[in-house]
Amino acid sequence: MADTDKKRGKFRELAENRTDKALEAIERIGNLSNTQLYAWDEAEVKRILKALRDEVGKVEARFQGPNARRRARFKL
Repeated sequence: MADTDKKRGKFRELAENRTDKALEAIERIGNLSNTQLYAWDEAEVKRILKALRDEVGKVEARFQGPNARRRARFKL
């Protein structure tokens, strides 16, 4: 197997696993919308959604160029 084929295979394996984990984490965030179990206000929800959008934007930028920085931990 050529080096490029190995790299592509590793990319696909990691991309599938990491994307699946990210989607599961986003689904769990969505579970926080249950008002029978949790109390929240619109400002908190907006901050969560903005953080998610911002991070997706950073991922897109990293695929267009390698100069994006790591994110800081999210806090409400």
